[in-house]
Amino acid sequence: MTSERATLPPRAPAGQWVQTERAAHEAWAALIAKAPKAAQLMHILTARVGEHNAVVISQKTLRSLMGCSRPTVQRALDVLSQDKWIEIRQIGESGTVNAYVINDRVAWTRNRDGLRYSLFSAAVVVSEEEQRDREELGQQEPLRKVPSLFRNEAQLPGGPGLPPPSQPFLGGMEPDLPATRRGADDDKSEV
Repeated sequence: MTSERATLPPRAPAGQWVQTERAAHEAWAALIAKAPKAAQLMHILTARVGEHNAVVISQKTLRSLMGCSRPTVQRALDVLSQDKWIEIRQIGESGTVNAYVINDRVAWTRNRDGLRYSLFSAAVVVSEEEQRDREELGQQEPLRKVPSLFRNEAQLPGGPGLPPPSQPFLGGMEPDLPATRRGADDDKSEV
């Protein structure tokens, strides 16, 4: 009996490209005539979409990026959703932060065959104004660093260790940690 597991497609190198079809450009031109703010919002979302064709962003940040009111943003979102330009997935209870999934027949950032996972991965945009600790941004204590070993380096346990029942490792019995590459001149074999 074999079990089939879904596997994610391999990660593509990060790029700055968004692809579209000619028909999408023609439809976008019609959208500009029909609902200019919706067309503007579509460009804003598309410019920030992650590799899985989705972006998480608050309506407050959208208002700031568009330079317009909340009702204008909501009308633009309604047009884009009703006309199947985007799909909206609410995050949390209030509905003011959402994941916006770009229709992959309009624009996409990688091979279309990997887009079926769009609802599970997204670029997240949070403005400075939305962060409670905005006065402290750039001045926070650094996060804890996890040590890493490079190829041909050995792990050297040190310090007193934890209180019993923990004990230090026996010589030659230290656990092996994964290695990372340091530079282009290092061994090119797989890690």
